[in-house]
Amino acid sequence: MAKRLLLADDHVLMLEGLARMLASEFEIVGTVKNGRALLAEAERLRPDVIVIDIGMPELNGIEAARRLTKSVPSAKLVFVTQQLDPAYLHAAFSAGAKAYVAKQSAGKELVQAIHMALRDNYYVTPLAGQEAVQLAGLDPKRNPAGMFGARLTPRQREVLQLVAEGKTTKQISVVLNISPKTVEFHRNSLMEELGVRTTAELTRYALSRGIISQ
Repeated sequence: MAKRLLLADDHVLMLEGLARMLASEFEIVGTVKNGRALLAEAERLRPDVIVIDIGMPELNGIEAARRLTKSVPSAKLVFVTQQLDPAYLHAAFSAGAKAYVAKQSAGKELVQAIHMALRDNYYVTPLAGQEAVQLAGLDPKRNPAGMFGARLTPRQREVLQLVAEGKTTKQISVVLNISPKTVEFHRNSLMEELGVRTTAELTRYALSRGIISQ
């Protein structure tokens, strides 16, 4: 029986290309375009493998992966992204990734990475460089420095991403199902924690940490 895959990427053409490329070896059970839809569909579909991009709206791939390891622990997480900086690899593997493939890679490399993940092995694209490839040998109990830093709570990271994406307090309250007053509390806590005074500075911080992309 073919292994079941769920694909997540905010670019429709990329999703369609991945689905066509992988359909000959795997069963594509769904595609999603943002991190929150990914969480919902992963819990509903219970796929064997989840192929994830990092830069997704509403909830980025790294944060989604952290939650997927708890909500769908049996699923193997395979990142497919343009980001090759070692900080992203550290963040992905500390969030539960089994494989990390560059979008610039050939399709057969992704297939290989998925098969390795299914065997519970790690895979890092050679395009990341030799030093980065060694990340696959990290002690799984070690928590590498992630892209977000350790100071922020999961809720603060959510609010930070949505603020940096330009969403209003009312829009954030709807997305997170919390009151506008609670959104403002988290926004103010973020500013105090990070030592910034404006939304523009919060946005620059989010960009510098890869929480959102330009």
